[in-house]
Amino acid sequence: MKTITGVLLIAAALAIGPGCATPPDWIERTLVTVDVTGVWHGGKVAGAGGSVAELWLDLQQAGPKVRGSMQGRGFVPGPGTGSVPIEGTIAGDVFSFRQTNGPGKGELTVRGDEMTGEVSIGFLYPIILHRIESLPRPDVTRP
Repeated sequence: MKTITGVLLIAAALAIGPGCATPPDWIERTLVTVDVTGVWHGGKVAGAGGSVAELWLDLQQAGPKVRGSMQGRGFVPGPGTGSVPIEGTIAGDVFSFRQTNGPGKGELTVRGDEMTGEVSIGFLYPIILHRIESLPRPDVTRP
């Protein structure tokens, strides 16, 4: 009888135990290791003519949550040339965001003052952004 009870206790512990365990990447997904507050700028050569598409992100971070705006020039079809609101999150060193009033979104890996990844603004664009000083940005509403 003791053998059957012992086996049942071990089986129950094995069945319940994995449900309580947390995958090791849980900490990595919830840990905020970077600060993206600031103005970011980057460009990408788009098209055979060598035209350059530019992107600005103006971000404010509070813990893992990020709010701000995105402004682009030269992306086709793109959201136009005006500034659009975005919101996102930081998980580890990855900044994921979406446009709150449209289809734009992105996922960027942050390393110091550089972000690399992909931004979707009509099409998927690989891009590198750099944190820049708070200098006046060019007026991208002009053609």
